[in-house]
Formats: sequence, C-alpha cells, structure tokens
Amino acid sequence: MMSVPGHTSPFADLARKRDLWWQFTVRTVEVRHRGSYLGILWAGLTPLLMLGLYYVVFGKIFNGSFGVLPDETRTDYALAFFLGLILHQLTAETLSIAPGIILANPNLVKKVVFPLEILPIAQLGATWFNLVISLTLMILGAVFLGRGVSVEGLLWLPLILFPLLLLTAGICWLFAALGVFFRDLGQIMPFFAQIVLYASAVVYPIAKIPEDLWVILKWNPLLHSVELARDAIVWDTPLNLNHLGYTYIAGIAVFFLGRWTFQRLQSAFADVI
Repeated sequence: MMSVPGHTSPFADLARKRDLWWQFTVRTVEVRHRGSYLGILWAGLTPLLMLGLYYVVFGKIFNGSFGVLPDETRTDYALAFFLGLILHQLTAETLSIAPGIILANPNLVKKVVFPLEILPIAQLGATWFNLVISLTLMILGAVFLGRGVSVEGLLWLPLILFPLLLLTAGICWLFAALGVFFRDLGQIMPFFAQIVLYASAVVYPIAKIPEDLWVILKWNPLLHSVELARDAIVWDTPLNLNHLGYTYIAGIAVFFLGRWTFQRLQSAFADVI
C-alpha cells in the first residue's frame, strides 16, 4: 500500500527497505558496466585517467594554483582540483540521471505495491559507489604523490560528505518526480550541471570570487562541501564549522523537500506515463 506523505520518517522507511534498495543498487552498477571488456574496473580506471589528465593539463601546463599554501606545488593543485571535480561529478550525475529515472521504468510504475522511491536512491547508490572509488584513488594520490593525509582529515571526511549525500538524495527524488511531468528537464540538466561546476569553486580558488557574486554563491552548499573537503584532505587546515553547519541545514532541507515532493506526485505517475 502507498504510504501517506508525512506519516513516516524517510530514514525509517528507507531502513525497512534497505534490502530492496541494495538489490537495485547492485543491479544498477552491473548494468552500467555490462558489455564492456573491463567491466566494473572502469569505475576505478576512469577517475584515475582523469587525475592524470588534470595533473598534466592544469598542474603542469597551466601552472594552476589555489594560493592556499605558500609553498603549493603542482601536485597540490591537481589533487585539490580533482577532489572538487569528484564532488561536482556526484552532483552533476545526479542532475543528469534524475529526470529520466521514473520514465525509464513504466512497468514498475504500474505496480501499486512497488515502492517507487527506491528507484532514484538505487540509481544514486551506484553514483555513490563511484564516489567511494574516486575518493579512495584521490586519497592514495595525496598519500603517495602529495603531502599525505592526516588521520584527523580522514575522520572529518565522512562528516563533510554526509550532508552532500542527503543533498543529492533530495535532488534525485525532486527531479525524478518533476521529470515525469516536465520532459524537457532531461535536456536542461547538462547545462545546469555546468553552471554548478563554475558556481562551486572547482576550478578556481574561492578567494577570487568577487564580493557581488559571493553574496549569491555563498548559498551554494556544494561550494562549501568542496572547500571543506580540500581543507581536510589536501590542505590540512582547520575547518570552518559554520560552513559545515550550513551544509547540514541545506542537505537536510533538500532531502525532506525532495522526499515530500516525490510522495506528493507519485500517485499521478501512472496517469502521465
């Protein structure tokens, strides 16, 4: 039976359906790499190739610098750039896949007893899987090529990433629901992902943001997640706890907004599809 919006905690509801979520997540990971010669190895090979590319292009050729450390090296810049790109890629992929998730499963939409809210989270679970692999490679790069990673920084990382995971879950639910009614969303999202890239200080230092733009960009939670992760893993500098608190507020708010929107609209999915 379909749950009534607002009557069940989303965390408790997902915990009860964790086995189903896990099955669909594993299936999604397998489907993404099915048919390729290297299969799931691409999940690690792709970010590794990206790290090498950005090290050569931005670290060596463009002599990029974030200007955080007085003795910043090309390797420091490449690792910081790559870390920001990993977190942006999580958000960009969420925006890209969300609008078409329900539309791609019309057979499940017709089944009233199937918990449709699992579909966006299962797709997101596959994206989180790639995030873990990319972050692992990035940390190994920092250990063997950069300045190393402190134990304190590693302990902070899950606390920095958790609100970003909540944020992407909310975004996925929100646009998965809206994508059923507004089919053009799938065409707009790649462009929107590019806007998010340049609005999140991935390719430039946050100190270079003009004051008039900072008034707007400071509300972007991904920007703060990127900076906090760099502080913990690359720069080994103290974290801004006010910014961390804001990412939690934004992440929780978007999580519940996305969940609420999905539950409110899902009863009309079958009629539209």
